[in-house]
Amino acid sequence: MKLLFDQNLSRHLVAALGDLFPDSSHTSLLGLGEATDSEIWRKAGTGDFILVTKDADFRQLSLVLGPPPKVVWIRSGNVSTDAVATLLRSHVADLEAFSMDAEAVFLALS
Repeated sequence: MKLLFDQNLSRHLVAALGDLFPDSSHTSLLGLGEATDSEIWRKAGTGDFILVTKDADFRQLSLVLGPPPKVVWIRSGNVSTDAVATLLRSHVADLEAFSMDAEAVFLALS
């Protein structure tokens, strides 16, 4: 499973979670630092990423368009990069189940 971290999350999450999600990336690392939601959506879908974001717009897109990509919506508010990494680490089993569920569209974590 590979994750694509949205602009509203730190690019440092790629390294912080590299042991669990080694093929993950960040929008800024893919030249999408200033991209629109539609451009990010397309890249995540064609790149076989699960999009990780704090942006509710992507939740809405997932409900309207469906996967790919699937969306993980971080609902923890303004927290540190370490807190987001800890949250994702604590939900590895949920993330794996989510990625394997053909009918799952988005997963909210807080």
